[in-house]
Amino acid sequence: MQEKLVSIEEFFHLRPSIPILDARSEGEFIHGHIPGAINIPLLNDEERKVIGTIYKKEGRLAAVKAGFKLVGPRFHSIIENVENKFPKKQILLYCWRGGMRSEIMAWLLYLSGFEIFRLRGGYKTYRSLTYESVRKKRKFIVLGGKTGVGKTNLLHGLQRAGGHIIDLESIANHKGSSFGGIGQFPQPSVEQFENILAEKLFQIPSESSIWIENESRKIGTVILAEELYQQLLSSPLIEIIKSNQERIQQIAGEYSKLPKDELISAVKRLQKKLGGLRTSAAIQSIQTNQHTLWIEDILLYYDKTYTYDLEKNHSGERIPLDLSGLEMQASINQLLSLKEKMTWKSASN
Repeated sequence: MQEKLVSIEEFFHLRPSIPILDARSEGEFIHGHIPGAINIPLLNDEERKVIGTIYKKEGRLAAVKAGFKLVGPRFHSIIENVENKFPKKQILLYCWRGGMRSEIMAWLLYLSGFEIFRLRGGYKTYRSLTYESVRKKRKFIVLGGKTGVGKTNLLHGLQRAGGHIIDLESIANHKGSSFGGIGQFPQPSVEQFENILAEKLFQIPSESSIWIENESRKIGTVILAEELYQQLLSSPLIEIIKSNQERIQQIAGEYSKLPKDELISAVKRLQKKLGGLRTSAAIQSIQTNQHTLWIEDILLYYDKTYTYDLEKNHSGERIPLDLSGLEMQASINQLLSLKEKMTWKSASN
């Protein structure tokens, strides 16, 4: 069977049952790819640059010949690699625009007995879709509140209760503070972050409300799209209130398990904000396992920052909700009760 060109709609229909091969270079793959794809480059980063230069100067035919000259000696190893990764010999295939690289890869694998579904328009088509999806207007309910009120726990409690949620920090592999990268996997590129976020949004009906945590535009090295960020600022915000004791206990439960040297490095990054004496005291408290002491000091800074940012930036409705002393289910019930009273402007573009 020869390869079959498939639309992006057909691609989404097929991918639950057929694995995906990304034929682009390793650098392109790291920058952004379709989640779940396996990268087996036809041309590596350096070879791609060489062929790209030839294409611009001498045209497609010269580039094709040069590409075969570079890759030809590796055909055997490419086939073996693909066979090892895709033993059922059935793949969804793409390159950047669905052009030369995926055409050559499809030809090579077809000769080796593969059934191939090649994405028309390549990764560029997929990326256009994710780009638009992340910027589409939606019905967000923003969970706000000072550090330590347990917003992420509430978010996942709402999910267990059947609500639609987006956990931006989980997608970004960062908790959004100086301490946010400790114990996390490396962060994705901004483009890959948007791809993963879009995949989450694909699963949520466009008219459904979505619970999401209040975030700065920058989450570690990831930057939220301006259109998305402005939506969060103008969406209804439920400001969770908890007692200082509960907040400190919540943070201590998470941070006391983390490596001391990384906690100390995070504190040092805040030295200009905290001042020398408070920084030294916090470091000593970390070294002696007195976590409630340094957390209490750190919260003085974060509380001021939170209040300033909220007053300056958030333009939507703000609803205070005191959940002090409440168990998770009671907290979730109150949030769901508030949701039923909310109204949104039209979410259509």
